[in-house]
Amino acid sequence: GSQVAVKKLSLQSNQGNREFVNEITIITGIQHRNLVRLKGYCVEADERLLVYEFLNKGSLDRALFSNNLLLPLFLLLTKLKIPSAGSGSNVVLDWHSRFQIAIGIARGLAYLHEESHVQIIHRDIKASNILLDDKLQPKISDFGISKLFDLDKGFGFTSTKVAGTL
Repeated sequence: GSQVAVKKLSLQSNQGNREFVNEITIITGIQHRNLVRLKGYCVEADERLLVYEFLNKGSLDRALFSNNLLLPLFLLLTKLKIPSAGSGSNVVLDWHSRFQIAIGIARGLAYLHEESHVQIIHRDIKASNILLDDKLQPKISDFGISKLFDLDKGFGFTSTKVAGTL
């Protein structure tokens, strides 16, 4: 069998159910190497589960921050050591790796905004929503507050509502 990641959504608020349905609707209709793959989902009684591919290097924020503290500037200017998931070895995130991660994120966003059959605005891009695979390939995740954009209706949509999470 293969490993998967399971995301359990809270249904304490109506927003939790909206985000669950939104994430399934958006992620099932798109596929790109820089977007996390939804393997399946479960709706049973009050349980809402999303089953994703497992990305063993964790999130980009884990790579950029150590114990939730900002790494000293000199480490950022040289190289970062990331504890590898499940092993005692470290992965070095050098400038080339960081550049490739940034390019991968940009490719994923370009796909969402321009290349997909529907245009999608993620609305919550941040390091904790970028996951890394074993080759440090970035994958955009967490489409719960994303919006579909209908190009046929033009660019008249304006929102003054703040979106995203910290």
